Amino acid sequence: MRKTIIAGNWKMYKTINEAIELTNGLKREFDCLETLGLEVVLCPPYTALSDVSELIMDTDIQLGAQDIYWQDEGAFTGEVSGKMLKDAGCKFVIIGHSERRQFFGETNETVNKKIPAALRNGLTPIVCIGENLSEREKGATFKVLTDHIENGLKGLSTEDVQKIIIAYEPVWAIGTGKTATPAQAQEAHKFIRDLLKKLYTDVIAQNIRIQYGGSVKPENAFELIKQPDIDGALVGGASLSVESFSRIAKSASEVKK
Repeated sequence: MRKTIIAGNWKMYKTINEAIELTNGLKREFDCLETLGLEVVLCPPYTALSDVSELIMDTDIQLGAQDIYWQDEGAFTGEVSGKMLKDAGCKFVIIGHSERRQFFGETNETVNKKIPAALRNGLTPIVCIGENLSEREKGATFKVLTDHIENGLKGLSTEDVQKIIIAYEPVWAIGTGKTATPAQAQEAHKFIRDLLKKLYTDVIAQNIRIQYGGSVKPENAFELIKQPDIDGALVGGASLSVESFSRIAKSASEVKK
C-alpha cells in the first residue's frame, strides 16, 4: 500500500527565525506522527535548511529542498548541489516545480538532468508536472502530462523510476485560490498512473506515489486525498501556518482510517 506523503513547500518565505518558529510549532502538532500513518516533509528555503534539520532530527518529520543543480560541485555561482543538500540534512528535493518552469527557465531537459543528481546523492525527487490554464482550456492536459513524463524521465532505469515521487500541479490552480475538483484531480492522476504502466510496468505504476499540488487547503484536503490515485499533497501557502498545515496532514490521516 502506498504511504501518503504531505510535503510543505515554503517557497521564498520565512527567515531563519521564522522557520524555527514554524518548525517548533509543527513539532508539537506532529509529536506522534507515526500514529498518523503519514510521511511529512518540510521544504524551507536554503538558508533555513540546516536549522530546520537540527530541530527535526529527533522526530519523524523529513527535510526537503526546493531545487537542485545537476552537478555535484563546480563553478556554478548561485546553485546548490545534491551533495550540499544531503549535508544539510535533506532527504527529499522538489524538481521541476511550475514556478521554476515559469520564471527560471526550467525545462523537461533540465528536470531530466536533476533527477539522477538527486538519486546519486540519496535524495528522493518530487518531480512536478502539470498544465497551465491555456493548455487546459485547449484540451491539452494529457498531452502536457505525457510530454513532462516521457521527457522528464527519459533514460531513467526502472530501478530509478521506482525511487521518485510525482506531483501533479495544475498550474492554473497554484496560488490562485482555484482548485481542481476531486474528479478533475483524480482523472489526471489516473492518466499519469496509466501512462507509467504503459512506459514501465503495472507494478511500478501501482507503487509510485503521486501527490496533488494546487491550492490544497484544510477545507479540500480530505476530498482530494481520498481519491484512489492521489497519494498525498504538495502544499504551498497553507504550509506556512502551523494550524493549516497540521489540519491538512490530519485530514490525510483520516482518509486512511
